[in-house]
Amino acid sequence: MIANYGYTDGSGEYYISINTSFCAECQTHPCISACPQGVFEMITDDYDEPACSVKDSFRKKLNYTCSTCKPARKSSESPLFLPCVQACVNRAIKHTW
Repeated sequence: MIANYGYTDGSGEYYISINTSFCAECQTHPCISACPQGVFEMITDDYDEPACSVKDSFRKKLNYTCSTCKPARKSSESPLFLPCVQACVNRAIKHTW
């Protein structure tokens, strides 16, 4: 299952998508400590599996919270260099913007 956390406003769509099936396979969840803003937390998903989630307090401001790791301008820089994406050994995390 793909869990989408974020929002859409007049400036665009800002979502972090987490493949909970891939996340459940991970034992260490290094993405949580890799995020310098502390965006992620562990929850129990709908299938009673541990999964990474975006904290409620960050879901409506991802564009601003994640801006420290993302370039401010549009570029061809790969999103794989984001700390959370790079730390996720199963590549379960994706950013839409």
